[in-house]
Amino acid sequence: MHAFRQRYKNKKLIVGVGSALIDILAHENEDFLSKTGAVKGGMTYVNKEFIDKTILISSQPPILVPGGSACNTVVGVGKLGGQARFVGKCGSGAMGEFFVNDLKRQNVEPLLLHSDSPTGRVLAIITPDAQRSMFTFLGASAEIRPQDITKACFANAAIVHIEGYLLFNPELILKVLKTAKSSGARISLDLASFNVVKESHGRLQQIVQSFVDILIANEDEARAYTGEKDEIRAVQAMAADAEIAVLKVGERGSFIASRDQIIPIQPKTGGPAIDSTGAGDLWAAGFLYGLVKGYALEKCGELGSACGYEVCQVVGANIPDEGWKRIRKLVK
Repeated sequence: MHAFRQRYKNKKLIVGVGSALIDILAHENEDFLSKTGAVKGGMTYVNKEFIDKTILISSQPPILVPGGSACNTVVGVGKLGGQARFVGKCGSGAMGEFFVNDLKRQNVEPLLLHSDSPTGRVLAIITPDAQRSMFTFLGASAEIRPQDITKACFANAAIVHIEGYLLFNPELILKVLKTAKSSGARISLDLASFNVVKESHGRLQQIVQSFVDILIANEDEARAYTGEKDEIRAVQAMAADAEIAVLKVGERGSFIASRDQIIPIQPKTGGPAIDSTGAGDLWAAGFLYGLVKGYALEKCGELGSACGYEVCQVVGANIPDEGWKRIRKLVK
């Protein structure tokens, strides 16, 4: 951590790269998952018409909020008072305008390209156990090209945070990784979903070993990446490929590994989870904010845990002001 603080003592900006999406949140039961063919806890790519038809058979009107994994993370950084930027592509219509204005409102610099295609969206089906199962239509977000990524995207960045979903576009993620590295930034990669890891495993490990400094995963993703069922062995295997490895184990907390050190992070406890949407994204927000502020790894983990807990107390990935006030007490 000392080397990290020294290298970035004059850089605090965290840049997120990923899909600019609108989250459509629907509370439904397990039967609804079966009816729609959703992968429990996973993500499936679909077309816009599939999402529209699924909404029509939902039991109640869904809630719409800006989303996308990396976007949720940098919004969290912005709400913590950090320097944040988001790089992506959205539609030029009303939903795209809503997305851009919301980023500005939440202290995030939008560096967004625009398309005539519809803004991407994710239908997140939230079951009573607070798990979310997602159908994703990438829309305009899928139209971002490697040539759109320039050094200007990462100017003055301490950390570039990439969502694992970009692994489905090998040319794009390699351009992001190479450009970010050449700009002097550290690379943070959130593995995003266990099915992403399974489908990308061959090139994923090579990417991590070549470019990634901070590797973040939950239990299912870590198992898919390492082949290890034991949590300690899994996080150790991850740390063999990256300078810092994070394994999130839900309501049981998390583990942070760096070099030969493994730090268990206790979960923040309180009320039961209402919705796990954005929990991992906001955990990353607190953790990465702590890193650029120069906090010890344990403190970074505690901040991540607090952010993850607070977002689970509400529907969607937007923590209300009261929750942010409680989180900021840890910063002080």
